[in-house]
Amino acid sequence: MCVIFFYVNSNPEPNGIKLIVVSNRDEFYSRETLHADRWQKFPHVFGGIDLQAGREGGTWLAVSGKNGSFKLGALLNVTGEPKLKDPETPPTTNLLLGRGMIVSDFVSGDLSTQEYNRQILADAEKYNAFNFVSIEINKTSSSIMLSSNAPKDLKTYKESECYGFGNSPGDSPFQKVIAGRKQFEEILQEYLKSNKENKTSQNDLVSKCFDLLKNETKHWPDAELAGRAPNWGNYLSAINVKIPDAGYGSRTHSVIIIDSADKMHFYEETMESDDPNGKWHSKCFVEQFFKNENGNSKI
Repeated sequence: MCVIFFYVNSNPEPNGIKLIVVSNRDEFYSRETLHADRWQKFPHVFGGIDLQAGREGGTWLAVSGKNGSFKLGALLNVTGEPKLKDPETPPTTNLLLGRGMIVSDFVSGDLSTQEYNRQILADAEKYNAFNFVSIEINKTSSSIMLSSNAPKDLKTYKESECYGFGNSPGDSPFQKVIAGRKQFEEILQEYLKSNKENKTSQNDLVSKCFDLLKNETKHWPDAELAGRAPNWGNYLSAINVKIPDAGYGSRTHSVIIIDSADKMHFYEETMESDDPNGKWHSKCFVEQFFKNENGNSKI
């Protein structure tokens, strides 16, 4: 289970926001993972990395900047769909592809969102059920897409609106996604209004976004979620999932902001043990894209 909320504006006002992404990664606490950072193999890419055997190199969320263009990819599984093959099966007999590479290959590669999504959907039967959010932002335009293989579909969205997706088809969101998207929109609109009047700071925005991601309010009952996860539905109805007895929950909170000057702030909070109430690792790194002394692209 995961959830993501985001906003895109390819031509923001000065001191405005080009991209903001607010996301929870829900996963088993024991799954080995690298914290978000610059990727050694692809230095223009930033994100966490999955280290599970047979799935190494994949990711759930990553962003890149190259040749004047930003890309962001995010992967969400689709709850309640049949598993095509056990991912623990030895790689020599497992014909299923790791879904995390959908994101990794997109943000590190050169294909456009449309080209890449068509390629992925052509092989859709080789993956367990997924929703794939892909965003590409150029100097004056953007491309926002959601592709899925449960059911097989590709949708395009316009910028300058707030969106939210989770672990169900985009047209059938869970109640927590509906509530979270509304709260995200209120947070962002308040910030953009106050920012014009120099009455707020990015730190205030980030703090409120993390509060959203850590919200444990259960949006239950939820008919869509109950049909897809009858045993865990009540637990999964919160934006911040905690199921300690199952060793599962929202183990990573991420907020990514790219401002009008092409500066990225990547904030991440990740569990350091199997205890969601224990110590968390907090990290923030900043990257200035596309500008050098001559005003030319530097990456």
